[in-house]
Amino acid sequence: MKFFLDLLPVIVFFTIYKVSNIFLATFGAIVVSIVLLIGSYFINKKIEKMMLVNTLLISILGGLTIILKDNTFIMWKPTAIYWLLALALLISNYVFKKNLMERMMGHQVKLNQKIWSKINLNTSFFMIFLGILNLYVAFNFNEDTWVNFKLFGITSLLLIFVFYIGLIIAKENQ
Repeated sequence: MKFFLDLLPVIVFFTIYKVSNIFLATFGAIVVSIVLLIGSYFINKKIEKMMLVNTLLISILGGLTIILKDNTFIMWKPTAIYWLLALALLISNYVFKKNLMERMMGHQVKLNQKIWSKINLNTSFFMIFLGILNLYVAFNFNEDTWVNFKLFGITSLLLIFVFYIGLIIAKENQ
């Protein structure tokens, strides 16, 4: 369910885009993100940091997209999220000596520190790769291709990466 809720702004964006335009789709994604943030607060009595960052970024970059009538800003949004996540993972691990992947998943699975470091580093590099790939598609293909890639391509790559991380975990727990 959480995966679907995390994808909901992208799904709304995609759906509205297919029947209208990128500006209305961006507005829809902003509204859904804000509603999810408020709903999460009332249901859980807290706001996840990643949800807050995502909502702020889509509101700021999406707002600039709408106000300036320039799709460039919304096309940068996925890259900004991926690179911020990569930066957080790397800084947390190497500066503060806290592995965020272990903090997020450690209550579900027990792994040694070497494997957690591998997962953290792999995730960081994958996020950097996704950011670069998003920019490549955004600025080398038409808007419609980018919108399709954003939903189907990136989501598929994320699922493949989750499977890859699952294989690392499964191999370690044998």
